[in-house]
Amino acid sequence: MKLEKYIGCSRAARKLEKADLVLKNARVVNVFTDRVETGNVAIKNGMIVGIGDYEGIEEIDLEGKYLTSGFIDAHLHLESTLVNPQVLIRQALAHGTTTFIVDPHEVANVSGTDGIDYLLAQTENCPAHVYFMIASCVPATSIDDNGGILTAYDMKKYLGHRRVLGLGEVMDCMAVIDGDPSMNEKLELFDGKVKDGHAPNLKDEELAAYVLAGVTTDHEGTTYEYVMKERSMGMTCHIREGSAARNLEMIVKGIVENNTNTEGFCFCTDDKHIEDIVSEGDIDHNVRKAVSMGISPIAAVKMATIQPARCYGLRRTGAVAPGFDADLVVWDSLKEFNAQMVFYKGELVKTGGRITPEPCPPHLMNTVHLGKIDPKKLQIKADGKPFPAIQMIPGQILTNRVDVVLPGKEYFEPDGRIDKIAVFERHKATGKIGVGAVLDFGLRGGAIASSVSHDSHNIIVIGDNDRDILLAVKELERTHGGYTIVQNGEVFDTLPLPIMGLLSDKSHSSVARKTRKMINRAHKMGVPDGMDPFITLSFMALPVIPSIRCTPRGVYSVSEGKFLTGA
Repeated sequence: MKLEKYIGCSRAARKLEKADLVLKNARVVNVFTDRVETGNVAIKNGMIVGIGDYEGIEEIDLEGKYLTSGFIDAHLHLESTLVNPQVLIRQALAHGTTTFIVDPHEVANVSGTDGIDYLLAQTENCPAHVYFMIASCVPATSIDDNGGILTAYDMKKYLGHRRVLGLGEVMDCMAVIDGDPSMNEKLELFDGKVKDGHAPNLKDEELAAYVLAGVTTDHEGTTYEYVMKERSMGMTCHIREGSAARNLEMIVKGIVENNTNTEGFCFCTDDKHIEDIVSEGDIDHNVRKAVSMGISPIAAVKMATIQPARCYGLRRTGAVAPGFDADLVVWDSLKEFNAQMVFYKGELVKTGGRITPEPCPPHLMNTVHLGKIDPKKLQIKADGKPFPAIQMIPGQILTNRVDVVLPGKEYFEPDGRIDKIAVFERHKATGKIGVGAVLDFGLRGGAIASSVSHDSHNIIVIGDNDRDILLAVKELERTHGGYTIVQNGEVFDTLPLPIMGLLSDKSHSSVARKTRKMINRAHKMGVPDGMDPFITLSFMALPVIPSIRCTPRGVYSVSEGKFLTGA
């Protein structure tokens, strides 16, 4: 802290001059003593200077409402919200999230460093703390067909950036474990900084080797038993509750039943649509749900504040105490957790109103390049032999492999039980199309397609007939990316995502309204209730999550590390 600022804050702390702002009669959640303490919170130059009997130039009587530090989303991809980052942050602020730990690997996989620079620029002047972990796996694996490439050399320019905290989720676990030279170069580059993990269902010995490389966090735990294995090795576990991957209930159930110490846990959203944030909340939803399941309110608040702050070395974030930034949230109760007021550096945040973001650079607005499509590439022989189908799991992004005999006389014809899945390479017009079969998606009478397809973001589509599959793909080529639903030979509706095929340039209400409409239609067409059709679809091409995926090169077994078809 510069001396001039310190002197002003010190004088206000000692009551030699009035504070800029005093929040009077607050019930302060103290994350250091695990108590709720009543007092007046004094703020000077955007910083908390004391709690006690203070007076301010401006005073707000909280009338006994609860006060915490602003919540922290410990891991998210801004792109997964589908809206401009400024739009998302304004909505999340209304739910009490004031700090965001962003992994930009979606935009990086489409547009490389240009994509990262776009997100950095868009979040530079937001009324929130927006930090970045630089994407470690672009492409995610050596078998991916993506748009951008990020080497250790490309990452060097971000090392000194004041909002870059470390290395983003290291998805290619086996490259780490096997000592791949290019991966090790990235790990060494970020030596001394936080390295985020991505370690679903690793064996004990593999996880030990992964942690040995310096990876300290993971958000891919889906069971209590697995996250406790990670905790036993010193990892910080981010409990994820997004739109598709909802892991909180299973993990928190184990924590409560076993009376587990929660100090090594944080909350994150990872991938969450804007309509879900608007309707159910952001990190406040995680806290509310955890408390309803038996986590103490103070423990839940710590998991959303001081614990992620310590995890990422944010020493002035995460507590209501002298020397901490005045990023504060006033809550109605420690049960409902409805945000009443939100402050960023001591300024009351206006959470309503329309936002007009800066225009996107033109070269990031046209990133869908399919080239000529050969319809014959969609055909799969129905030869009576077992075929490796992808079985979806509700509430998870994990999949199972189920060997099935494909229905059809000569070629696979979806029969009401099995749908067709296809992934079209869209960055370099190579014409690659991977085709497979999927169970338990349930779509009937059409197709659903997306250019949001982790992490390479090719065009992914599921349908029960080739005509509608091709029409859906052509529709996304027309709109330069997005979500679309085709029903009985006609486009039902499309949400254009022209910014890198990942983000809308429209308002959150427009995106949320259209997304809700399309999701409702997908459910009417057979997609099970409780399954987000678009986010679930978007993960079916990601070859780093067990156990089976479909890529532009064919069906890939993550568990076995090999292609089962195509390639």
